Order: sequence, then structure tokens, then C-alpha cells
Amino acid sequence: MRTTKRLAIAISAAALALTMGAAHAQDALKIKIASEGAYPPFNNLTPDGKLEGFDIDIGKALCEQMKAECTFVTQDWDGMIPALQADKFDAVIASMSITPERLKQVDFSKKYYNTPPAIAVPKDSDIKDVTPESLKGKSLGVQGSTSHSNFAEAKYSGSDIKMYPTADEYKLDVSNGRIDAVMDDVVVLSQWVDSDAGACCKILGTITPDVAIHGPGAGVTVKKGNTALADKFSEAIVAIRKNGKYKEINDKYFKFDVYGAEN
Repeated sequence: MRTTKRLAIAISAAALALTMGAAHAQDALKIKIASEGAYPPFNNLTPDGKLEGFDIDIGKALCEQMKAECTFVTQDWDGMIPALQADKFDAVIASMSITPERLKQVDFSKKYYNTPPAIAVPKDSDIKDVTPESLKGKSLGVQGSTSHSNFAEAKYSGSDIKMYPTADEYKLDVSNGRIDAVMDDVVVLSQWVDSDAGACCKILGTITPDVAIHGPGAGVTVKKGNTALADKFSEAIVAIRKNGKYKEINDKYFKFDVYGAEN
């Protein structure tokens, strides 16, 4: 009888543990995160279709910090915000700048990096500097629906602004002599001109960001009103900056701190 009773107690305890474990698993925060997969070194696809890059590694570190179960999916840049609004995923980690215009449509965490824009040109270009005056009458390529394209349209109206769906496409056109210059994040352009694919070109110079257009940096994007999730990401960003994980990821990709000034 004692053995039977003890066995029954043991079975009950095991069942309770399983129930509690299942409940805990159900309570785990599950987040689907989208990225573009065409913006190296921040995000790009491997030959076998897996997302990689600084954005992705930061996303994984944030999920680990939040003890969240995260999955990553790809989404074309032009459809990123509409797809987020349609609940196709919960967050975007794709180097999306926190701009006043976007804040009308979505919410953001605090920034997780902030680097300036730059202009690249062919090595034999006669363009002398990055001022609008030097680019007047020149064709300037930029990825559409970005803070860079908004800045180009606002400040380089004397140039022939060419919009491209992806960074890869403007790189191809400038390398083949179809446009005179391109504008993007200095890190993206620097990595490109340092590669065989970008051997055609050079960095002409960096541009002082306009906060009203570029915003304070790139943040994790969430659906408008989901401030609870945005706050969780913000807290996790602060935490990985403090515990050294951010630096570990940063140093894997860059020789300087891409976070920018603390704020």
C-alpha cells in the first residue's frame, strides 16, 4: 500500500511538473521578425536562403535577452510597413530609420545604431564633393522609400534622382556607368567599395545627417500602438549594450562603434 501510495504521489508530481512546464512554454514571448535580406552588412541572404548580418545578430541577441522565441522572415523593403500593419509579422529589424514620417504609421524601440549617409562615385568621376552644387545636373541613385531617398529629394533637387527597389540595383548601375553617383549609409557603401564588386567606385564623402529626415538612428519597428513590445526591445538594447553582447556583435562587423552617441 505504501509503495502504491508513493507511486501515485510521484505520478501526480510528475504530471504537475509537466503541466507547469507546458504552461510556462505557452507563456514564452513569441515574436516573428522581418528583415529585407538585401542590405549587407546589416542584413542579407546566404546562398542557401538564410538571413545573416548585423541586424540579424542584434535581433537574436535581443530575443535571447528578452527570453523570447523568435523566428526571422524576409520581406521586400517596399512592402515592409504594410505587411507589418497587416500582422504578417510582429517586428522589423532591417536598418529602418526612426523618422517623423514613419512614426505616423508605426512605433519604434530606441535606436540600436546610427551611422551617417555618404555618396559614392566612380573612381574617375569629376564630381568634387558631396554638396548639392557639385551633384547638380548629375544622376544620383538611391534606394526608394528610405530616409536617404527622402533626403536626396529634399536636398538634391538639382540632381536627377533615380530610385531603386534595392541597394544591389543602384550599385549595378553606377558600376556600369548608367548613373553618376549613389547615396546610402556610409557603412553599406564602404563595405561595397572595399569589395571586388565595388572596385569601380570610391567614397566621395559623408553627409551630415538631417535629424528631421534621417531621424536619430535605426530602431526595431513594431505595429502602431504596440508600445509594450517596443519598450521590451528598448530595454533589451540597453541591456546588451551594458553586458558586452552588443560590442561582441559590433566588432564582428565593424572597426568602430556603430551605435553612435549615447542618448
